[in-house]
Amino acid sequence: MLTDTQEREAADHVPPEVHIPPLDGEGPLWLQIRRSMAMAILTGEWPAGTRVPTELVLTSYYATARMTVNKALQSLAGEGLVERRPKVGTVVTGRARERPVFEIWDAADAVHRVGGRYSYQLLECGMVPAASPLRAELALDTGTPVIRMMCLHLSDGKPFQLEERLINVDAAPKITCQPLEDVSPGQWLLANVPWTEAKHAISARGAMPMIAEHLALDEGDACLVVERRTWNGLVPVTLGRFWYPGDNHSLEGQFRPSW
Repeated sequence: MLTDTQEREAADHVPPEVHIPPLDGEGPLWLQIRRSMAMAILTGEWPAGTRVPTELVLTSYYATARMTVNKALQSLAGEGLVERRPKVGTVVTGRARERPVFEIWDAADAVHRVGGRYSYQLLECGMVPAASPLRAELALDTGTPVIRMMCLHLSDGKPFQLEERLINVDAAPKITCQPLEDVSPGQWLLANVPWTEAKHAISARGAMPMIAEHLALDEGDACLVVERRTWNGLVPVTLGRFWYPGDNHSLEGQFRPSW
């Protein structure tokens, strides 16, 4: 976090034309702030090099605590959208709009990027039994506590994504006391649990009866399935399996050569 003196110095260099985006009113305040600024960056409203308004300015504008704003900015910095520079402030990075398709974004961000109204339902949540074969998917032994969750993400009230998730509680111990009925596991993990490596796999599959029911599909309809695993060092953190109706979802990325 920048000091108050550094904040004041940085504030002197914030261009007056930088527009602070409004909030959408959905979910915890820090996530709304993060999402509103991320959209300003990804849409080009805040181009590369833009100095983001200081924590003091944002705290006043959003009428919230400074720690709430700091949490949102730290999350954006962790995702590579902004860089925090002493005596300069927080600056939009040069490659913020070239984020690969496989970077980790939650469903709420994806829905808002296309102008939809996001909502979320926690369908199932419980501990995985010691003898369950699900443990093998995270390569964890019988003594490691594991949570299994199933969540439905909606766009304008219609099923957008069905999420199946396994979480290593040893890697995310505070998750057992979180109100996950209100905040999705992906949002909470992104904000609270570090990860050093991620692996994705994409496949096309027919909807099984349970999947079809939740996504309002017919059994056997095509689905796009994205499977994501994350680690912190050598420790498995989570496995997420995300089902999308295949007729209205696509993945898109923009890249430049690395040379």
